[in-house]
Amino acid sequence: MIGIRHEDKSRWERRAPLVPADVGALISEHGLRFAVQRSPTRAFPDEDYRAAGAEIVDDLRDCAIILGVKEIPPACFEPGRTYVFFSHTIKAQSYNMPMLRRIIELGCQLIDYELITDAQGRRLVFFGPFAGRAGMIDALWALGQRLRHEGVENPFELVRQAYQYANLAEARQALAAVGAQIREHGLPRALRPLVCGFAGYGNVSAGAQEIFDLLGVQEVRPEELADLPAAARECFKVVFREEHMVERIADAPAAPAGFDLREYYQHPERYRPVFFAYVPHLTILANCIYWDPRYPRFVTCAQLRELFSGPTPPRLRVIADITCDINGSIECNVRATEPDDPVYVYEPASGQVRSGVVGAGPVVLAVDHLPCELPVDASEYFSRALRPLIPPLARADFGGSLEHSGLPPELQRATMVYQGKLTERYRYLEAHLH
Repeated sequence: MIGIRHEDKSRWERRAPLVPADVGALISEHGLRFAVQRSPTRAFPDEDYRAAGAEIVDDLRDCAIILGVKEIPPACFEPGRTYVFFSHTIKAQSYNMPMLRRIIELGCQLIDYELITDAQGRRLVFFGPFAGRAGMIDALWALGQRLRHEGVENPFELVRQAYQYANLAEARQALAAVGAQIREHGLPRALRPLVCGFAGYGNVSAGAQEIFDLLGVQEVRPEELADLPAAARECFKVVFREEHMVERIADAPAAPAGFDLREYYQHPERYRPVFFAYVPHLTILANCIYWDPRYPRFVTCAQLRELFSGPTPPRLRVIADITCDINGSIECNVRATEPDDPVYVYEPASGQVRSGVVGAGPVVLAVDHLPCELPVDASEYFSRALRPLIPPLARADFGGSLEHSGLPPELQRATMVYQGKLTERYRYLEAHLH
């Protein structure tokens, strides 16, 4: 039997890995059995799963395979089970090492959605576009609130936070109306030119750009930012790729001709950041790019201190760290936030933060589970991608070797723990478990 657990990491988490319609299809088409743990907060009522043919239960002890979304408390694991969820352990995140240790101690299997890829390494099951969509909706809301505090009447005051819309369609309709207002009346002079910069170009960035594009925007290249007309009535967007964010150190060994993406990812120490030169031209910075400590930071606290030390405030109003790496590529992201308290102002002069939009510094949006603000749409999207992998997962034999388990390659690559042992490609985590 396959279990779907209730989410308990955050009171805001209302997503499900499989929605009732897909559970019903898996039951009717493949004869699978599902048990769904009761949840008063899930975006899909228990009765919808019951109507689809699943059992509604208080616990999942009778389930051999358990599907979740976010991390599972260590006390909730049962011996020998197969767990599938976002474990957030591949960067050796210290706060999740006790959970990983418990999975190993109990002889379980761990399959991580983040690691389910095709043969070319492209992720197959993800919420990324919805992180981008919710993040940009919230960023525009934050911009409207900040401008209102500054005494600038602006069309973004009409924007609500993503979770306050009934669904994504309603949010899109509202943003399109704001765009129509901008086209008819233009932007406040104090806001011209309005530029949103997107760091990264993957799934998260695509979702964020989709929302921003509803305003009716003109895309420009990074090198054009300094020459944008001061009286421009429309919104601009600019997408930054890796070659805009770093440059090769001149004396690095075996220098290729120009920027080399593969070399950057393999040898980031040969590169230094240059991204901040663009930041003074941005109104909103949407950070949508993968980062880990091997790579240079793109925005440091020292750089912000210099930017905000001048006689007039800079253009930068909002930093939407959609990836939400605390003290990561955007160093001033010092803590994660919740949807009911989503932003804080980072004050570069003192290094202090204060909740809300008031203060001498940029407004930082740092909600670390943005897709939960659009729970129904995000879950339906995720469930469609996950559904084809469920039948082979249910048929797998976890008694033998991983290679002979019957798991398809996509799931074998995503198996971090098998029979209580880290698999070969994730054995580097052993050093972080003690």
